[in-house]
Amino acid sequence: MADLNQTANTESWLEEPKKIPSMLNVLTILTFIGNGLGFISAFYSFFSAASNYDKVVQAQDKIDQMPDFVKNMMGPDPVGNARRMLDNRLPIMLLTLVGCLLCIYGAWQMRKLKKPGFTIYIVGDVVPFISLCLFIGASTLTGFTGLFSIVITLVFVILYATQLKYMK
Repeated sequence: MADLNQTANTESWLEEPKKIPSMLNVLTILTFIGNGLGFISAFYSFFSAASNYDKVVQAQDKIDQMPDFVKNMMGPDPVGNARRMLDNRLPIMLLTLVGCLLCIYGAWQMRKLKKPGFTIYIVGDVVPFISLCLFIGASTLTGFTGLFSIVITLVFVILYATQLKYMK
């Protein structure tokens, strides 16, 4: 009897592990890279918030003379946003790091073909947006950078959603 169990264990151990679909593989690798950059960006934003505020204040006169499309890229109140970013840099950094960790963990779970990873990933995507809206204001999402971030996030969520059929 022991031989049969050992044989069954050996056979299941020798089976090929499920292969990750190539699209899911690429998405998770891009997620790991993007959130690694997000980690770096969170720390950089924390440590450079004061100098960024000073630069925006110094450039305030020049901002008024810029073309409209450049002003739109900066959002409606660049000086106020920079001030709120400076005042709230610690909670913004911490929530950004939490969001990055959730996205990485969710992607890792999806690499293991586990469907709950998708939900974790979405929560991780939403946390930084909520923190920006709470601490700086929703106007940060109307500038070029905010809109670009929303579009990239939506593209990744949609692409991950197409891979749910491979997950349990």
